[in-house]
Amino acid sequence: MSLRFFVYGTLLRNEANHDLFLRGRTRSEEPGRLDGAVLYDGPGYPYAVEERGGVVHGELVTALPRAHEELLADLDRLEEYAPGDPHNLYERVEREVRRDGARPPVRAWVYVAAPAVAARLRARGKPIGSGDWRLR
Repeated sequence: MSLRFFVYGTLLRNEANHDLFLRGRTRSEEPGRLDGAVLYDGPGYPYAVEERGGVVHGELVTALPRAHEELLADLDRLEEYAPGDPHNLYERVEREVRRDGARPPVRAWVYVAAPAVAARLRARGKPIGSGDWRLR
């Protein structure tokens, strides 16, 4: 399934992993927001934790068609995500992402905190009140 990606941390433009993973592989990168999630400051990178009432700001990335499958595999490795693995830090889920303006929302892959990580963050984590990694 060729979905867009919603990124909100080290994959944002001018952040540590953007050029390593996205440069030359995207058709577009535009502002977007994920409703129903709270952003937490993790050790060196953020986690989106699905919670009602929260908003995470980031970028909606559309991969070049020829790069999509390889990019998906590379991002899974970066996020240490393997389908069904109970040790995942993140889960890759399909969610609706809102874009600026009056344009309709779109479906995108989003890496959210895995259940055990989300529970720890809710109990002891540090939320980023703005929902924006760049403003932490």
